Amino acid sequence: MQVYTTKTELSAFINREHNPVFSLGFVPTMGALHAGHLSLVKTAMSENTLVVVSIFVNPTQFDNPQDLSKYPRTLTEDIKLLETLSKTAIVVYAPTVDDIYGVQTTAERFDFGGLEFQMEGKFRTGHFDGVGTIVKRLFEIVKPTLAYFGEKDFQQLQIIKKMVETSQLPVTIVGCPIEREPNGLAMSSRNSRLSFEEKETAALIYKTLQTVKEKFQLELPKDISHWVSTQFSNHPLFELEYFQISESDNLTPIQQKNQTKTYRAFIAVFARDVRLIDNIALN
Repeated sequence: MQVYTTKTELSAFINREHNPVFSLGFVPTMGALHAGHLSLVKTAMSENTLVVVSIFVNPTQFDNPQDLSKYPRTLTEDIKLLETLSKTAIVVYAPTVDDIYGVQTTAERFDFGGLEFQMEGKFRTGHFDGVGTIVKRLFEIVKPTLAYFGEKDFQQLQIIKKMVETSQLPVTIVGCPIEREPNGLAMSSRNSRLSFEEKETAALIYKTLQTVKEKFQLELPKDISHWVSTQFSNHPLFELEYFQISESDNLTPIQQKNQTKTYRAFIAVFARDVRLIDNIALN
């Protein structure tokens, strides 16, 4: 498997591979790969000539230095996992911070049309400027035809679509379904920091969302929100950071149900110091 650590080497390789019917898929990751990432890569492989997987823990999207330092870094294992899919159809780009940012590791400022002020944006200062910065730079380096993102980070998915639109970047964004553990817990690199017992207990998050979907048909959003709060209040493992029902397209909190609109429920929960997010389509 080809592994490149500089954008110059990667660009030279892609330029050599390019031909009139060439299609380049791209799966940006922060590593610690799991079955959810592999599902994105498989989809990309089925739709493109070549797939680039980037593995880079982006410092500008972390508002908590401890969270950045604790984020799992498993490049050797990640490469071996990707090789189980293909050694020739996948290329890895694993750059250094300097290769991406140069001498100044700072984020650009973006206007995401208000998407950035909801949910994650309320609790993670500057997070989406960091996300926008790294994804834009990776798009400019890789120059993909199609780029693949999981719906677990649905707010991020919508923000990236907005960034591509406003920056007029020539790439199509593909959203892919959430991959889950057997107990329903959304797959995440952060899950590796949970014990077996904590992972099993964390099934409560998805079970709560499934019940929310049932309740949404008949109950008021404010009553549902109160019910969710009671599920996590005084729980020995969890601390609820937020729960919100929002319109799917613009992420604004629901005011009154409208049959012409689609909605999603979003949740963020701490299990000790491990932050877990999830969401579910409600209609």
